Amino acid sequence: MQRMTKLFKKVSLIGLILSTIIFFSNCKKSVKADDALADSTELFSGDSSSVLAATSGSTGKLSLSGVKSEGGYAYKISQSISGGDNSTSKEQSILRLFENGVEIGPAHSIHDDIRTLGKGRFSHWGTTVIFSASDNTDPRTNGRSYTYVMGGTSAALPPAETVTPPPTNTTINAALVGYALVNGKTTGGQGGVETTVTTLAQLKAAVGDNVTRTVYVSGTIKGAGKDIVYVKSNKSIIGRSGAVIEGVNLFIYTVSNIIIQNITFKNYVEQAAVQIKDAAHHVWVDHCDFSTDRSRGWDYWGKDITITRESDYVTVSWSKFHDTNLSVLISGGIAGHEADKGKLHVTMHHNMWYNITEREPSMNYGSVHMFNNYHLNNSGYSIGTRAGGIVRTDNEYFSNCVKPLTTKVASDPEGYFSGITTNIYDKCGANNITTAVSTWVPEYEYKSFLNDAASVPAIVTANAGAK
Repeated sequence: MQRMTKLFKKVSLIGLILSTIIFFSNCKKSVKADDALADSTELFSGDSSSVLAATSGSTGKLSLSGVKSEGGYAYKISQSISGGDNSTSKEQSILRLFENGVEIGPAHSIHDDIRTLGKGRFSHWGTTVIFSASDNTDPRTNGRSYTYVMGGTSAALPPAETVTPPPTNTTINAALVGYALVNGKTTGGQGGVETTVTTLAQLKAAVGDNVTRTVYVSGTIKGAGKDIVYVKSNKSIIGRSGAVIEGVNLFIYTVSNIIIQNITFKNYVEQAAVQIKDAAHHVWVDHCDFSTDRSRGWDYWGKDITITRESDYVTVSWSKFHDTNLSVLISGGIAGHEADKGKLHVTMHHNMWYNITEREPSMNYGSVHMFNNYHLNNSGYSIGTRAGGIVRTDNEYFSNCVKPLTTKVASDPEGYFSGITTNIYDKCGANNITTAVSTWVPEYEYKSFLNDAASVPAIVTANAGAK
C-alpha cells in the first residue's frame, strides 16, 4: 500500500511538472519573429488564473468584460484556453469560434492579418486567443456573444444567448461637437428649402443664392478639375448614397453657417476641394471622403481642405483623406498674415488619413483641437504647428508614420503642442518637438465624445467617410 502511495505521488509530481513546462512554453507565435501580440508576459485580465480545458468537445463562452484591444481589428479575450498552436505545431489548435452562433474564421491567422484585415480571423496560440468580429466592429460594444467549441461539429456548440443588437444607424446623425458650436451655432440649411441637384449648373445655382437651403447631391457631378462653386451662407450640402463631386472646388468665402456631409470629393486641381477663406465662420464638414492621386507631383492637385485668412469656428469630423501629398492647411502664409492670430479655431475628430505625404494638418497661428483621429502609413510629417499656433491632441493613433508631430517645418517659426502623451505611436518615427509642451485644452466639453486611443483604428475605419 505504501509503495502504491509513493508511486501515485511520483506520478502526480511528474504530471504537475510536465503541465507547468507545457504552460510556460506556449507563449510566442512567430510571424516573421516580430509579432508583439503573443509576446506578453501578462496573459490576461479577468480570470487569467485559470486555464480552461482544451479537450475535444469542450465548449464555453468568451467573457467580454476583460477583452482588450490589440490594435486595429484585433482583440484579446479575458480567458486563457490551453491547447493552442505553438512553434513546433502551428495548427494543433482545434478551437472553433462562433459569433451569435455563427462560425467565424479563418483560424490560425497571423496576428498582423487579424489586426489589419479582421473579418472574423482569429488565432489560438499557446493559451492566448486573439480575434476579430465578423464585420470589424468592437466586440466590447457590438452587443454580440462569442462562444467556442474545441473540435467537433457545430451541433456541439452551446446555444448562443439571445442578444438584442444595438440599433443600426442608417442616417448621418453624428452629433456636432467642437468649435463649430462655439460663439454661435452651425445649422446650415435647417428649416429652409430642400433641393436635389444632379448637374454642376444645378449645384452652382442652388448653393449660390441667398435662400436658406438644404441641397442634396445625387449621383456624380463632374467638373473639369478647376470648376469653382461659390457657396453662400445658410446652406447644407448633403450627398445621397454614393454622391460624388469630382474636379470641383467649393469656395466658402466671407460666409457663415455651412454644413457639408456625405460627399466623396475627387481630383480637385490647384485649389482645395473645400476652401474656407476670408473670415468665413461656423462651418462643419462631416462624413466626407477626399482623394486625388500621388502620380502628378505636389503642385498639380489642390489640398483637401484649406482654412485660411481669419476664418474661424470650424469642425471637421468623421472624414477620410487619402492618396495625395498635401492634405489639410490651416492658415497659409506667416509673414503678412498676423491677423490670423486669435482666429482659426478648428476641431478635427474621428478622421482618417492614409497614404498621405504631409499636412494632417499643417497650421499657423491658430488653435486646433484634434481627438481620436487615425493617421496611417504617412511618409512625411503628420501634424505640424508653426508661427505660435497650438495643437491639442487627445487620444490620436499614429501607425507607421515617419514623423507624427513636429514644431519644426522648414525654417518657419515654431508652434506648440498639448496632450502629446495621450496618443499611441505604433511603429512610428520620433516626434520633432522643439518647444515647451503646453497644457492648453479647448473651452468646450468633448470628453463624452472621446474614445480611448487603442480603439481608434477600428472605430474610425468602420465609421468615417461618405456612406
